[in-house]
Amino acid sequence: MAEVNLSNINPDQGLSNAQVNQQIENGKKNAAEQSLTRSIQEILRDNIFTLFNLINVVLGALVFYTGSYKNLLFLGIAFFNTAIGIIQEIRSKRQVDKMVLLAEGKTTVIRNSQVIEIRPENIVLGDIIVLGRGDQIPVDGKVLVSRGMEIDESPITGESVTISKQVDDQVTSGTYLVGGSGKMLVTKVGKDTFVNHISNEAKKGEDTSSILLNTINRIIKVLTYVIIPLGMILFAAKLFGGTGINRAILGSVAAMIGMIPEGLVLLTSMTLAVSAMHLARKKTLVRDLPAIETLARVDIICLDKTGTITSGDLKFVDAIPLKRDVSATQLKRLTAGITYATGDSNETANAIKEAIDDPKMVSQKIVPFSSDRKWSGAGFENDDDYVFGAPQFIFKQLSEGTKQQVQHYASQGYRVLAVAKVDDVDVKQVLKNPELIGLILISDVIRPNAYNTFQYFKNQDVVIKVISGDDPTTVSTIAQNAGIQNAERKIDMSTITDDVDFGKIATENTVFGRVTPDQKKRLISSLQDRQHTVAMTGDGVNDLLALRQADCGIAMASGSESTKSIADFVLINSNFDAMIDVLKEGRRVINNIERVASMYLIKTMYSVALSFIFVFMTVGYPFEPIQLTPITSLMVGIPSFFLALEPNFSRITNQFMKQVLIISMPAAICIVGYIMFIEFIGTVFGMRYEFTSTLCVLLTGAICWLALVMVSRPLNRLKVGMDLLVLAAFLAIIVFFNNLFSLVSFFNKDIWLYGIPLIATAYPLYIFMQGVIATFLNRREAKRAKRRG
Repeated sequence: MAEVNLSNINPDQGLSNAQVNQQIENGKKNAAEQSLTRSIQEILRDNIFTLFNLINVVLGALVFYTGSYKNLLFLGIAFFNTAIGIIQEIRSKRQVDKMVLLAEGKTTVIRNSQVIEIRPENIVLGDIIVLGRGDQIPVDGKVLVSRGMEIDESPITGESVTISKQVDDQVTSGTYLVGGSGKMLVTKVGKDTFVNHISNEAKKGEDTSSILLNTINRIIKVLTYVIIPLGMILFAAKLFGGTGINRAILGSVAAMIGMIPEGLVLLTSMTLAVSAMHLARKKTLVRDLPAIETLARVDIICLDKTGTITSGDLKFVDAIPLKRDVSATQLKRLTAGITYATGDSNETANAIKEAIDDPKMVSQKIVPFSSDRKWSGAGFENDDDYVFGAPQFIFKQLSEGTKQQVQHYASQGYRVLAVAKVDDVDVKQVLKNPELIGLILISDVIRPNAYNTFQYFKNQDVVIKVISGDDPTTVSTIAQNAGIQNAERKIDMSTITDDVDFGKIATENTVFGRVTPDQKKRLISSLQDRQHTVAMTGDGVNDLLALRQADCGIAMASGSESTKSIADFVLINSNFDAMIDVLKEGRRVINNIERVASMYLIKTMYSVALSFIFVFMTVGYPFEPIQLTPITSLMVGIPSFFLALEPNFSRITNQFMKQVLIISMPAAICIVGYIMFIEFIGTVFGMRYEFTSTLCVLLTGAICWLALVMVSRPLNRLKVGMDLLVLAAFLAIIVFFNNLFSLVSFFNKDIWLYGIPLIATAYPLYIFMQGVIATFLNRREAKRAKRRG
């Protein structure tokens, strides 16, 4: 078969099935977008081939050299942690991938003279793509048919100025159609398209930053520089201090294992992945895992009226003529004529089309609706030009009577639009001599659960701000009816100049009407400059800039492909109520990881401190690797997986390190203090190494269990049961498996003689140290606040 000649393709017929198959065989097919989730190979690689796993393997080889094979049990714990993380992340991946298919947009193409929808990766060279307002252009091509096409090329140029496109003009992948409609011929696919070079910029300005992950990664980075050199120094000190090589290896390995918070990073990423799975089941697609955490820290949510406060279903209510020689019927016909001529398919246009049949008015020129202009227009064959849109944007100055009439209808919650006759409809020129013909009333329907949703956010101290392109009085009325706090504080942004203090406007007002896309972005930026964490919800192309600017972007699945492509979350059912679940998931992740992180860092802190101390001591390190296994698994590892996934929706304090240190530091100090005391009395009374190490295990286990109880608060039956179960398992190991774990018999009366008094003092000492640490941290925080003030 001959090569497909791009110049011979008919825009109304498109490619035939045979031509499509030929293009696929020739490799002229588009490439699939990068998956939101990691592949199974990447999950396995990133969980198995880690620095800490490498250290564990090397330490295992050293222990194997000593012949003390039972001390290799720590490798089983590391394997168990890794396996759980892999299994959970793969489960989460499969659930999220299912949601991606539901949220994935389709591309409309013409093949065999039929209009069909296909996935973007199935586009082939020479396809005819049908474009409408809000569509993201998936591949490079040229315009074949233009009905007032206007393209936002900001992903390429960085400027939000729209570019008009005529026949034969080039269009670039990654850009957005913000006005008009048309058809394009695909001239580049796959790796040849421009989007492959700018995809990161087009889809997301920057990856969502995670305070939680960043803090944990800083801890891990510091430990990376500490663990290996300190372990080597400890080994050399013990070897040259007269300790046998096997004992020196076992002591150094025990110290290094203790310093590794092996499950902490794994637990954090696994918890985020599980949260994404939970949200996917609730019809919310998470496109960026750290965004779950970011949304939990949000204190201001900016939203558009349509799809959030209202259901998005608009209804034509009435046509009110304001010119003597024009009837309501004529006004309806004129409104429908403009709407059908421009081919607009936004909510307002759809409401007009549903209520009024196509009057078949022949248009000579059209200007489709634009979010910047706020009006659409058409010039008809009798040389009369008309526009239809927001009165404030059509007229520089409305008469007082018309103003009052518009305000009257707006105060009743109607969307008020004007129809006007003009001298010339031209996208490049200001409207000349607009003459008001009449007003069109459109109604919005408030969502059934809107009031309860906004009350929830109010109770959680999350401020709601409404940023809309509609009349501020209309939006304010609807917002008040929906229960949004301070909704009476409104402002008409069409009266605001660029040099005004946007920070002050954004702070003082709740409802912003007649907002342009660039103003939306500036309002959000101004709130961020005032140290607010801002989320933005939207469904239209006019929300693109704001979604990109916000700390967290939320798109409706019913919205345009362009908004979904850059959002952090996509609400599959286009139901804003789902945001409550997202907020709760984020809070659960942060609060639970804050709690369990302290359990992991107890072991790290006391291991680092003991390693430094025992470098200068003649006695051996107080633990063998196997002796830490019951503490690591029962007091930290197993409980942390349960605690990390339990419901915990309390408000975020943004004090990760403080919360962690208040639990972990007192426990680590107590453990180090008790071990030094045990080593002292062991030296004075000539106790065997096995006896002192057994006492060290008992005291370390007791204090870690106290920390576990602290972390488990508030207690309930399940958590009390878990805490008692791990304590019983710990005691069972000491009583019945003491030989396996290199411990002396628990029936040895001397263990009770020393152990019971020491354990009895552990709780009051822990509480005392906790008070000291809390006081110190509070004073330091107060000093920092004073310096900032």
